Amino acid sequence: MPDPQSYVVTGGAHGVGRATAERLAQDGHVVVLDPVAHLDWDHPRVELVSGDARDPDVAGRAAAAAEERGALTGWVNNAAIFRDAGLDQASAQEILELVTANLALAVTGCHVAVNHYLSRGRPGAIVNVSSHQAQRPVRGALPYATAKAAVEGLTRAVAVDHGPNGIRTNAVALGSISTDRYEAYRTANPEVDEQMAALHPLGRVGTAHEVADTIAFLVSPYAGFVNGAVLPVDGGRAAQGPDPEAT
Repeated sequence: MPDPQSYVVTGGAHGVGRATAERLAQDGHVVVLDPVAHLDWDHPRVELVSGDARDPDVAGRAAAAAEERGALTGWVNNAAIFRDAGLDQASAQEILELVTANLALAVTGCHVAVNHYLSRGRPGAIVNVSSHQAQRPVRGALPYATAKAAVEGLTRAVAVDHGPNGIRTNAVALGSISTDRYEAYRTANPEVDEQMAALHPLGRVGTAHEVADTIAFLVSPYAGFVNGAVLPVDGGRAAQGPDPEAT
């Protein structure tokens, strides 16, 4: 029998994070790091560390909790903050704070994971959850798009710095994914189905489980030579350009 292993998933209480935690629990123990007081779902191989993933002490507690259950080999920075602000609506300081809040979630996670692996002389994997907006922003989402572009730069830099230590760092750049937040938007905007079908060449939005399966691959030995990659999980959205001949 292989030695038990464990994972940390930030923002794992709902949506993509929950699907990722449930998927990784097939392979080991999972610690969900999330501000919620308790999980509204149960899994025998998933536990919660409640707190802010930007806080190094809280993130360190999550790493320690995971290590108690098995060798920590995978860290998923999924937590994000969704707040829109424009240069003509908010101060530069307010926008900078929003950018920093999102970027800090990934920086803290990478810092804790890298040092956890290094202190044990252990290879490991990190996956940062990014967005198609890192390359093609949606109007009105400047802080989020800026932060995600920085997360992709962080991903490549950590991969280069710590690849020699056997630490692989990759990112997934998501298109539109069906989550509770998306479904609420869809309910309020009946026209969104047709719009999303046009934006995604596969003709639909993705599912949280499809994202989770991709992340599980990236933290697994099957992706042992994948490092510094930003993998679109977007149904082809980033590949598609507008057709000037479309009617």
